[in-house]
Amino acid sequence: MAAPRKYSEELKDRATRMACEARRDPDSSRGAIKRIADQLGVHPEALRNWVRQAEIDGAVRPGTTSEDADRIAALERENRELRRANTILKQASAFFASMPS
Repeated sequence: MAAPRKYSEELKDRATRMACEARRDPDSSRGAIKRIADQLGVHPEALRNWVRQAEIDGAVRPGTTSEDADRIAALERENRELRRANTILKQASAFFASMPS
């Protein structure tokens, strides 16, 4: 079970949108993340990470998109389960092979 989220998705989306818009404007870009984070009661590093991920998802910055990260995590879970099932089948096969007929 995942831990509860400290910030709602609505707040995260709003803060990210505000920070991205503020960073586009040269007059307000300096310190925009800190200023917006303070206004909305969000930790500045959390907002900085959200903005970075939004830029990656928007193909502005190189990196692994959220969609790709979710797909990789799902494939890793599936791989782990298949390895576990394979181990169980090997152990069962060895057990039944050692039984006298």
